[in-house]
Amino acid sequence: MNGYRYFVLLLGFSFVLLTVFPVRAQDTSPTLEETLQQLSEDAARNYLNPVSSAYGADLNTGWFHRAPDAEFFGFDLEVGLVVMGTFFNDANKHFSNSGTFRFRRDQAEELIADQSGLPDEAKEALINEIISNDYTVEISGATIIGSPDDSLKINFSGQDVTFTSPNTGQDTTVTLGANEIVLPIAGFGDLADLKLLPLMAPQLSVGTLFGTQATVRYLPTTRINDDLGDFSYFGFGIQHNPAVWLPVPLPVDLGVSFASQKLTIGDLFETKTTAFGLNVSKELGFTGLNITPYAGYQLESSTMRVTYDLVLDTPTGQETQRIDFEMEGENKSRLTVGLGVRLLLININADYSFGTYNSVSVGANIRF
Repeated sequence: MNGYRYFVLLLGFSFVLLTVFPVRAQDTSPTLEETLQQLSEDAARNYLNPVSSAYGADLNTGWFHRAPDAEFFGFDLEVGLVVMGTFFNDANKHFSNSGTFRFRRDQAEELIADQSGLPDEAKEALINEIISNDYTVEISGATIIGSPDDSLKINFSGQDVTFTSPNTGQDTTVTLGANEIVLPIAGFGDLADLKLLPLMAPQLSVGTLFGTQATVRYLPTTRINDDLGDFSYFGFGIQHNPAVWLPVPLPVDLGVSFASQKLTIGDLFETKTTAFGLNVSKELGFTGLNITPYAGYQLESSTMRVTYDLVLDTPTGQETQRIDFEMEGENKSRLTVGLGVRLLLININADYSFGTYNSVSVGANIRF
């Protein structure tokens, strides 16, 4: 990646996107995509869930720090940067759930280790039968932000497996005992034991027309690398102050807001978010020197679409199976409280949001 592209990505989003998703956890470690290629859909959902929810919560953060003026026509321009962070707790670091899993050849060999009485040809046929089917298992271990020492474990409770014996041509049933397969996957790279998922984005707001202010977040499409492809991001929001239609002024400024975003990282991730909010603020002081406390309630949603190729062992060699699924973020609503400070052209604000995942944001803008 050349210096310009690296700078654009660094300006737009945090090290999480730059040093964790696009590249390797360490120089000799697998990339995130290579890690997912070892996981079935059920395992991948559980593994990625905290980052999917926190990622959506981040993107839905920082869209307002004051309600627009109740003016029919006015000029108000802000350009700056918003930094967001969503907090994790210990419950987000480990998962345990049931799901389906397709065993690879080396894992199937572990499952049949107690079948010492079978001829080698029969063992091979049994292995081929195992790697050709999905099995219901218990999956547990670290999520992507979990401990690097908490390896994923596939707990197989045991099952009767029927295969065709190459020696007799007849169906043969064997009972496989319970077993635990340990995968070389735990908390991923710099995300391991992460306390907060940070993001940042450039933001431009312009108003006011009929009490309405528009906000845009944008980064130009940039090539990450040949494996992951292009990075792109666009988001927009609208705030409207309904007091513009009232015959008398209100003691506070109101804002009804809507925001929508889309971010893609090659073919691996696509995230979309939507938010509807009701906000209130009060400017205290003078035009170029004031403080603005603000608060808001927001209904929101986010989805992360994950696409990767699962590498499977088959009786005829390795094949890939396209995995494509969507994950919904756990945040459905939030309550936000914050404070903005303006000194001449500089406006700085900070707020905290309470939801299923709590978030914080800090914005720095030049306001004209």
